[in-house]
Amino acid sequence: MFRHRYLALAVVAVCAFLVTRGASVWGVIIAGVASYVIISVGLAMLGGLASPIPEPPPPGELRKVRMTFQCAVCGAEVRMTAAATEDPEPPRHCLEEMRVVTNPYDD
Repeated sequence: MFRHRYLALAVVAVCAFLVTRGASVWGVIIAGVASYVIISVGLAMLGGLASPIPEPPPPGELRKVRMTFQCAVCGAEVRMTAAATEDPEPPRHCLEEMRVVTNPYDD
């Protein structure tokens, strides 16, 4: 697969050199490499946007928890009732991790 890309890049560089007869060889090579990098990054970004949304986990996968978190900056509280693990990581609020107010094992 990589051979095809390099071959295409070489063909484009040779065609560009033939079309721009007054340009230097290094200028054409640099322009070809730059265009290749720009197109590769653009296609990778579009491919990332085109990926489908992952399927939600099966209903039995989530565990019931009773945890309350509080933001140390503004005081906002969040109650978590379901999580993938018994000891989930605290959520982030005001760009800081929230602190645990209740223990998940308290009744």
